[in-house]
Amino acid sequence: MLLVSNSSFSRTVEAFKMGTIKIKSVFLLTVFKMFLVATAIGEKTCEFDQKMEEQCRIQSYKTMEPLLDYFRQVRNGLQYKEIRENKLNELNELNSDLMEKYHEIVKIHDKFMKEAALLDEYKHKVLKGENDLQSCQIKVDKLESEINSKQNIIKLEGQLSDQSPNLENCQVQLKYFNSRLIEKDEIIKRFSEDIQNNTEHQKSLELKLEKSKSELIKQEIDIQLCRSEIDTLSMTSENIREEQKIIESQLKDNQRKLIDKVIENQLCQSEIEILSPTTCIPFGENSGVHRLNVSGVGLFDVLCDSQLAGPGWIVIQQRVGGNESFNRDWATYRKGFGAMDSDFFLGLEKIHRITSLERHELYIHLVAVNGSTYNARYDDFKISDEDNGYALSLGNFNGTIVRDAMREGENMKFTTFDSDNDIGDGNCADTYNGWWHTDCYYCNLNAPYGPDLVWYLENKLKEAKMLIRPIEAMKK
Repeated sequence: MLLVSNSSFSRTVEAFKMGTIKIKSVFLLTVFKMFLVATAIGEKTCEFDQKMEEQCRIQSYKTMEPLLDYFRQVRNGLQYKEIRENKLNELNELNSDLMEKYHEIVKIHDKFMKEAALLDEYKHKVLKGENDLQSCQIKVDKLESEINSKQNIIKLEGQLSDQSPNLENCQVQLKYFNSRLIEKDEIIKRFSEDIQNNTEHQKSLELKLEKSKSELIKQEIDIQLCRSEIDTLSMTSENIREEQKIIESQLKDNQRKLIDKVIENQLCQSEIEILSPTTCIPFGENSGVHRLNVSGVGLFDVLCDSQLAGPGWIVIQQRVGGNESFNRDWATYRKGFGAMDSDFFLGLEKIHRITSLERHELYIHLVAVNGSTYNARYDDFKISDEDNGYALSLGNFNGTIVRDAMREGENMKFTTFDSDNDIGDGNCADTYNGWWHTDCYYCNLNAPYGPDLVWYLENKLKEAKMLIRPIEAMKK
């Protein structure tokens, strides 16, 4: 027969406390089988005669009565276990609600008091659950004391071992189930550790809630201080209103003075604009570098020329044998580059802004390699804005040179090595620099010095200048 010790029984009771319904069912089934085996053994033992049968009944009843009492207690323990599991489920639900309420408290300040009340209610239920666990522990201690009082079962097992050898099989089965219960006890121990960890986590959350509560209390104190300051300020609001009226009166006076100043500044600005020319005409015969003020560009220097074709000309491009490279990208041609005492290009954006103000004529001064000089004139020169590629427009042609070489590039967008707008298969600017290329050109005054700087192929050049002047302004 199996000897049941106090520690083994404690682990069994603990297993019943924390085990699952499946373990309960297996255990009850085992007990029922034991009862059937005991009954069968009793029947075999009592088959001898009528007298022995009566003694066997008495003996079997005495043997099984403590076990039946024990099994009743186990059944009551199982029923209590179900009640306790329901309590634990309620406790877990309360734990989940507590976490949700914690997050809501962090997010919503104005619901803090309500959540705090719910938290107190949950704490009360948790304490109640802990009291229930303590009462369960008391009952377990009571069961252990009852186990100590049932040592007679060991003696009865010795007697039954003499009378019923088949009970040894039951002992083996009980040992097997006892080992299984030990395994379940380890599992329950791990569950207990998890519960302890959850309890510690809950305590940390409670500490955070207390910290949040203290912060909210501090905020309420700050709000009260602000309210007191507002009350103090409201007491002086009448004085402030009076001062405001005085300030408003002063402000109106200052506004009137400011308007007068603005009008005066506008008059001065108009005079400045008159004094800041947009062409070289005001400078007359005074050639050289002067400053213009053109809308959209502002102040910038230009080279004025009154020697080649009369006063008022702005030099927008010059090739006089310098070392300036004209193989530039789009941004550089847009801005302009070079030195006005040597080779330079004024800049596409400046040329566009100047020619968009009024109608301009273009004068081109050419010096051939053999020293001969020529000129070409166009009566309506302008270029479009950047969105349209600074496209070229010329007007009518006349001059001392015979052929109109610039006409091929009319209405063409400007091309650079990084912005190909010509109609050829490749990019003409890769070889011949930036210009209003077609495929590629008959005239390119920005080409490298040498055989490519031409006005048609028969007129090879060593110098070239492009100058513009407003037509209507000269008539005045």
